[in-house]
Amino acid sequence: MDLLVLEKSLIGVFLAIVIATVISKLRGKKFRLPPGPIPVPVFGNWLQIGDDLNHRNLSDYAQKFGDIFMLRMGQRNLVVVSSPESAKKVLHTQGVEFGSRTRNVVFDIFTGKGQDMVFTVYGEHWRKMRRIMTVPFFTNKVVQQYRHDWEAEAAAVVEDVKKNPEAATNGIVLRRRLQLMMYNNMFRILFDRRFESEEDPLFVKLKALNGERSRLAQSFEYNYGDFIPILRPFLRGYLKICKEVKDRRLQLFKDYFVDERKKLAATEPLNNEGLKCAIDHILEAQQKGEINEDNVLYIVENINVAAIETTLWSIEWGIAELVNHPEIQKKLRNELDSVLGPGVPITEPDAHKLAYLQAVIKETLRLRMAIPLLVPHMNLQDAKLNGYDIPAESKILVNAWWLANNPANWKKPEEFRPERFLEEERKVEANGNDFRYLPFGVGRRSCPGIILALPILGIILGRLVQNFEMLPPPGQSKLDTTEKGGQFSLHILKHSTIVMKPRSF
Repeated sequence: MDLLVLEKSLIGVFLAIVIATVISKLRGKKFRLPPGPIPVPVFGNWLQIGDDLNHRNLSDYAQKFGDIFMLRMGQRNLVVVSSPESAKKVLHTQGVEFGSRTRNVVFDIFTGKGQDMVFTVYGEHWRKMRRIMTVPFFTNKVVQQYRHDWEAEAAAVVEDVKKNPEAATNGIVLRRRLQLMMYNNMFRILFDRRFESEEDPLFVKLKALNGERSRLAQSFEYNYGDFIPILRPFLRGYLKICKEVKDRRLQLFKDYFVDERKKLAATEPLNNEGLKCAIDHILEAQQKGEINEDNVLYIVENINVAAIETTLWSIEWGIAELVNHPEIQKKLRNELDSVLGPGVPITEPDAHKLAYLQAVIKETLRLRMAIPLLVPHMNLQDAKLNGYDIPAESKILVNAWWLANNPANWKKPEEFRPERFLEEERKVEANGNDFRYLPFGVGRRSCPGIILALPILGIILGRLVQNFEMLPPPGQSKLDTTEKGGQFSLHILKHSTIVMKPRSF
């Protein structure tokens, strides 16, 4: 009987929403909306399109509906921008209008409804958080302060791989050691701390919680409850798990890192000379009343996800492409040997002198963009874009992967060919000087981590190619580079085993 009552109730609610939707359409404001598939009441285009709104599927829709198209996903408007000209308007010319962030029910949990920097709306809070984070993280002074540490971490990777007898024969899952390196790179900046090994209990716990956070946030499993509010009760279990993971992560950040740093500061008072790491600057801002403790923890949250994982994905993609293209790997090794000398370890200043290394990095970021749809944008008010009406609070996706892989704008974009950045695309940089190529976005909400990611990529890829011949495991001719997409992420589905044959000098 209870099930029958529930069924009738849901049908009644469904019909009421259909009628309300039809009436609002008849009475509501007339919009000239971007083209797209015809939506149905309540569900919009969700039943036609499904959950997997990855960059390749959206590229197919762009070829069908045009450079700007709209999907109605349940109660949410999703506008996809797929041309350099339109991307420039969203990210630059009309950057203030489209400068906010849209969050879903899961990201609301993990960001405290926008108490962080990455997912907050455009306004005073974002400006304050960006200012507070820039000095300790995103300046060339930070690069010069920590580049010796990054070089030391890369050297430690090389030594550990050389010590592992399996590496040169059956191969190893290199990503595991690189993950430790990336945590150490960022935690040195953030807390002046590092983890000694992959078995460090705190590292194991931290890595597991961050991994679970990424899995839950990037999954498409919860889209139905996000798109269609009447189905949200069915997400209670999922959202409960998200909240538990969030609480455990923030408590770990507080207990093991932030509070530990506060204790150190209590014995060594902070002053302009004594500010040794990023959290000292951030805690000073808290002491001044500019931010609260939750903001501090959400800054740590952002760095753990946005800085560590995305750079790690790019490193992994770069290695996979070098393994699958041995002629490119050899050409890069020859450049390193000829410019620096055989066995002379690459340093951060050297990377700028190595044109082919820079081309390999650019090509990796073009073909295997870690955030192919960028972080979603949103307009708080009704807006116009290319003559179309964009309703307030629409989710705006810039398909940056398609901008960089559209055959109308790139020569043989499906090929991994670094030479393009030394030839026909030699003037194109990763900083957004060409709107066909936006691996870090551009404008007000661009990724400030570009200043850290590019030198770290150069150091680790250079060191690995200098010291090893990287090969597929026995019995394989190539690595499996099947993609695994998320809400707006792109990484390798399978973390590959790689044979690392040491070079002798």
